[in-house]
Amino acid sequence: MRISIYRRAHFNAAHRLNNPNWSPEKNKAVFGVCNNDNYHGHNYELEVRLSGEVDPETGYLIDLKDLKALIEDQIENRFDHKNLNLDTEEFRDLNPTAEHICYVIWNILRNNLADRYEIGVKLWETPRNYVEYPAK
Repeated sequence: MRISIYRRAHFNAAHRLNNPNWSPEKNKAVFGVCNNDNYHGHNYELEVRLSGEVDPETGYLIDLKDLKALIEDQIENRFDHKNLNLDTEEFRDLNPTAEHICYVIWNILRNNLADRYEIGVKLWETPRNYVEYPAK
């Protein structure tokens, strides 16, 4: 039986959108207030989807407490209350757009979960704006 399960989580983080190859004027024109020299923050909402075959012995796709622990350890603890540009290795040289954050989270999960799981990530930057990887 193929099924999907979902786990939601959240973290708060600051960032600044900036392309170091552009002039300050171009960065302001493209990124607007998101290019604030003093950074700005978001209350990110995360939804992780795992799809695959249910284990006939346990009746689980995955034990949800294990998925919860993985998300807490690898995502929330890594990014919560951090300045993504300054406090994380993942975004030292990568512009922390919602698109990049979503993809980075997907990669972290992919590297920590068995290949038998199909993974999907949705990341809300605001209540009205979200990104999803992989794209549908």
